[in-house]
Amino acid sequence: MTTASVKTLRRDWVVIGFMVFVHAVALLALLPSNFSWTAVGLAVFLHWFTGCLGVTLGWHRLITHRSFQTPKWLEYALMFCGTLSMQGGPISWVGLHRHHHLHSDEDSDHHDSNKGFWWSHLGWMLREIPAKADVPRYTKDIGDDPFYQFCENYFFPIQVAFAGILYLIGGMPFLIWGVFVRLIMVYHSTWLVNSATHKFGYRNFESTDKSTNCWWVAILAYGEGWHNNHHTYQYSARHGLKWWEIDVTWWMVCVLKSLGLAKKIKLAENP
Repeated sequence: MTTASVKTLRRDWVVIGFMVFVHAVALLALLPSNFSWTAVGLAVFLHWFTGCLGVTLGWHRLITHRSFQTPKWLEYALMFCGTLSMQGGPISWVGLHRHHHLHSDEDSDHHDSNKGFWWSHLGWMLREIPAKADVPRYTKDIGDDPFYQFCENYFFPIQVAFAGILYLIGGMPFLIWGVFVRLIMVYHSTWLVNSATHKFGYRNFESTDKSTNCWWVAILAYGEGWHNNHHTYQYSARHGLKWWEIDVTWWMVCVLKSLGLAKKIKLAENP
């Protein structure tokens, strides 16, 4: 798929409509009636809960790359946290991410950074994704798991139920900040790993793609911004390999290890 052929991919109007809706509703947070510091605190907490515990720790390092192991109940809990991030279901997410690593910045990479910042950040999601056809091949370890299938098939109703609970607890401020503002915060911090860390920053290692280490993405995405390190040592549970490369997700792995809940931890120097 060349840059020119991107335009031949069918637009996904469901995703386009959803993205416009979520971003538009999030703007209601600017209304004084929808603001409270409690709601802001809720959004920040849920950003960590769904973005760090769910996506970066659970979906990415635990499942996609099998960087460490946890008890099954904790694995499922982290999978559910990730499901609340509304980035699709865990099976699709893991499959597409594994595909990305095999074809990073190649023509078949669904968010190939050679096709521009906009494409790698968001544009690729607004059209059909040919790589989805390969998801079953890359997710044989989780594809038949009933809990994963539940999260995959019902991630949208789960979010609707979660939104209803937040509204019942704290009204419109909790709904707007806890769902819509939080979702766009998690979305863009995740997407910047696909876009900014293939364009800005430095490289500790030579790699066949354009992955970079970008400090400000690492801050926003709980350590995922040390992307050149990650692409070099995909299996490593720790992405920040230098002492100054802050990696909050790695800290979460260390907490789990201290509690006896993480084992067989893989590191760059000890695969």
